[in-house]
Formats: sequence, structure tokens, C-alpha cells
Amino acid sequence: MPPPDTRLPPRAAAGDPHAEAAPLESPEAARNLRARAARDDSATRRRLIQKLRTALNEGGFVLHFQPIVHLKSGRVRSAEAMIRMQHRRRGLIPPASFMPVAERHDIIDDVGAWMLHEACRTAARWPGRFGVSLNVAHRQLRSGQLMKHVIEALAVSGLDAGRLELELSEAMLIDGHEETSFSLQAVRALGIGVALDNFGAGYASLSILRRLPLTTLKLDRSVLSDLKTGQGDAALPRAMIEAAHARGCKVVADGVETEVQCRLLDEMGCDEAQGPYFAPALSQDEIMTRFTG
Repeated sequence: MPPPDTRLPPRAAAGDPHAEAAPLESPEAARNLRARAARDDSATRRRLIQKLRTALNEGGFVLHFQPIVHLKSGRVRSAEAMIRMQHRRRGLIPPASFMPVAERHDIIDDVGAWMLHEACRTAARWPGRFGVSLNVAHRQLRSGQLMKHVIEALAVSGLDAGRLELELSEAMLIDGHEETSFSLQAVRALGIGVALDNFGAGYASLSILRRLPLTTLKLDRSVLSDLKTGQGDAALPRAMIEAAHARGCKVVADGVETEVQCRLLDEMGCDEAQGPYFAPALSQDEIMTRFTG
């Protein structure tokens, strides 16, 4: 009778579906991993906030402006101000890399105030009555500082209030908070425009047009996606445009990419548009050329 085989079975190859599953991490190890990830995330946020403060103190921010075009005439009527952070090696850093963090902390009040002052100062040098718009964060709207910063920016720059428009996202307005409504009423009392940005992205309904003092409705680029080839369903953007006009609001289509989109939007009665089809966000010198050229 042969002796029993005492050899260990060969180790399963990596990726072998028949390999025995590794033991699960202990609950304590999982908690430690989550705690370390949270500490790393917190440290990353603190470093970014410090960079934002340094940029504010040392002139590290710059505004670019994307033209907003009147569809019937093809002329530039206004521009949206978009912030960039300057970096020695990486060049201009887009807002998606730092604004989401800024908007969750008090530093957004200081960044927002800088944007207001710079946008108004720049627009005051534009010819005629060309307007400027810029986004406002939820934290700005609720902090109680927005009106103070707006009034200061207009006073220092000399810009007429009617040439300034503040853009707010759908998510900021669906809560129906009394302070939000009060702030918007105060903004409108100065003659400043209020735009609902990214409309159609999935948060708000057309009923929001009835309860807020809006002057402009900006269609989200997702609403326009079906219009790229002219074969998509135009019922939704058409309904939005008609509803906005019924409430006395101007309609701006954001993210226009093709001539077909431009033509269809014009046929639907959309007033203005912006996006890569017309121009990217431009420097102050370049936008001045667009206005005077």
C-alpha cells in the first residue's frame, strides 16, 4: 500500500476562477482604511483651500469670458465670466478642479467677491450696453454677504446694474428657502438680472418660473444633445422656451456645438446661445475684440 501523499496542493494562479477566496478584511481593518482615506481627503482639501487663499492674496486668479450670441442677428450681446487659477507649471487651471471644494467652504465668499469685482470692472470697459453674467454659489446666496459684495462691485466699477446678471443652478433653488427668495428679490430690486442656469439637468420643473423673480432661463447642454443632427425630439426644448417666454424670461441655450442646433434653436424662438460653435471662453483682450470687431 503506497504511503499517503503529504504534499500541499499547488497555489492557484492569479485570476484562477477556481481559486479559494481570500479571507475578508476584519471590520477593524476596514474602519482603519476608511479613517485613513478620510484624513487624506481632509488634508487634500486643506491644501487646496490654502492655495485658493494664496491665489486671492497674490493675484493668482483670472477671468475668461465666453460670448453669448443673439441668434437672430448673430451679434455678441454679453459674455459669461469664468474663473481660472494660474499655475506656474500647469498654466490655467479650470474651475472644475477647485470650485467644488471652494463652494463647500467659507472661502467661496472671498472668491465670489473677487469674481464680482473683476467681472464688473472688466464689463465697465466694454462698449455700449454689453452685459456680463457669472455664477453664484449656494453658500454665497445663503451667507448674507452676496448683496454687500454686489453693491460694492457696482459702486467701485461704475457698471450699471442692468448690465449684470447672476446665474444660479437649479439645485440651489428647489429648496424654496425663504432666505434664498429674499436675496433674489433684493437683487432684482437693484435692476440686476437673475438667470436659472443648467435648466433641464434634472432638478427643477417649469413651476419654478412662477415663484422666482427670474429674467433668464439657460437651457442645459443635455437638453440640446438630441438636436445635434436635427433628428432628435425637439418637443422638450420647445416647451421650455415657450414656458419661459410666457413668464417674460429670455432664453439662452448653453453648450451649442453645431450649426444644426443653432438653426433649430432659432426656429424654436430661442433668444441667445453660447458654446464651442461660437467661441470658447476668451481672455479679456480677446473678448474686447469680439465686442468691437
